[in-house]
Amino acid sequence: MSEQQIKPYWQNYIDGAWVDGGGGRIAVEDPASGETLAEVARADGGDVDRAVAAARRAFESRYLQDLRPAERGQLMFEIAEKVAGMADEIALAECLDNGKTLAGGRNEAMACARYFTYYGGAADKLEGRMIPLGAGYVDYTVPAPFGVSAQVVPWNFPLQIGARSVACAIATGNAVVVKSPELSPLSLCKLAEAIDQVGLPKGFFNLICGYGHDCGGALVAHGDVDHIVFTGSLATGRSILRAAAERVIPSVMELGGKSAGIVYADADLEQAAASTAIGIFTHAGQVCSAQSRLLVHRRVHDEVVDRLVERARALRLGPGIDGADLTPLISAPQLDKVEGYCLAASQAGADAATGGRRDDGLPGHFMAATVFTGVTPDMAMAREEVFGPVLAVLPFEDEDEAIRIANGTDYGLCAGVYTKDLEKAHWTADRLSAGQVFVNEWFAGGIETPFGGMKRSGFGREKGQEALLNYVQTKNVAVKLGSGAGGRPGG
Repeated sequence: MSEQQIKPYWQNYIDGAWVDGGGGRIAVEDPASGETLAEVARADGGDVDRAVAAARRAFESRYLQDLRPAERGQLMFEIAEKVAGMADEIALAECLDNGKTLAGGRNEAMACARYFTYYGGAADKLEGRMIPLGAGYVDYTVPAPFGVSAQVVPWNFPLQIGARSVACAIATGNAVVVKSPELSPLSLCKLAEAIDQVGLPKGFFNLICGYGHDCGGALVAHGDVDHIVFTGSLATGRSILRAAAERVIPSVMELGGKSAGIVYADADLEQAAASTAIGIFTHAGQVCSAQSRLLVHRRVHDEVVDRLVERARALRLGPGIDGADLTPLISAPQLDKVEGYCLAASQAGADAATGGRRDDGLPGHFMAATVFTGVTPDMAMAREEVFGPVLAVLPFEDEDEAIRIANGTDYGLCAGVYTKDLEKAHWTADRLSAGQVFVNEWFAGGIETPFGGMKRSGFGREKGQEALLNYVQTKNVAVKLGSGAGGRPGG
């Protein structure tokens, strides 16, 4: 496979047609080389208007709402089948515009297909309920779609994160406008191809690519949008929430994390080190739920650090297309940001046990696998989302101190605990302020498990059955039978 297999130009998908953007074109870079890989149509405000209008027409046609839910699910199964059939093409796109390995890109494709299968199977299982009001009355609830769902997708896992929200929206009868990330838009274009080939009526899925300050801002502020889904930074999330509050519309917000794993002295240290390495070095640490902090009991601190350093130094840095273990960061600004955090930590008194700097021996945006010790809870590295392959290790003396440090940030997305003591594991999980807690294996959850944050990591849940509830609103229908008093039939 090579870059020659990537189309040089990709259009937006609006109202069932592939179209150019009113803003011209955006160059898409290969982060492993720093060179332009392809171009994508740049949507402007007019394109946003057309996409939202198409979604509104589709929703008001009631096609998905009136379809039997099982038939809606069948449409989604067909999308899943198309996506799975494109797995190799998607893997290449994810590898070259996102920096993933081919295996990682293929995993993205199969996860996308799985979301459509999972929520396709759930389409006919979202039910209302009957409420008893006594003789002469029938009262029931209906899960009703919101209408037009605007979904702003991040660059780190565009296909998987896009699929989980699009699948929920379609399963529940909404129409969708997705803004793809300008840094890595190509895999979502492949999803649009799959949806187009299945024949979902035009307007129910629209894909536009543009910059956040114009295209994204116009989308979330659009007066005909009924619902917003966003995954990304806390700063951008605040801006989107202001737009949502202005129009009083519901939102699902996943705003990142600074997730901590706690290693108790009785833990299987090799298991803890192996799981931590996966938790922080997967996709070069560009993961919202990355295990970016490790709190280690002082008695085993040095041994755990030694194991982590050994694992970090064994990782082969290089392009995903070559099957490297540690792939590039998405862009030059992201690399500058990550290296800046490392420099600040060093200046504040922390020590880089390994890494701590970019790799200048490779073209592209490569950061060495990094483990910092001597980090204190007040340092920026321990409090802010670095979003790179950088682990901050902090020692603790007892359980109460571990909980205090773990909960001592603004974020509450994920947390973890490593211990052989089941009672201690449950005690710790109960006290961690996080939407998802892993025990003895980071990323132990799956598509079936609810995912979302506490505190400033956001609200609402993606994944699992619970996610569907974020895409519907409850409508109550109360019926008076007959015309007689007291609920008795009239003459």
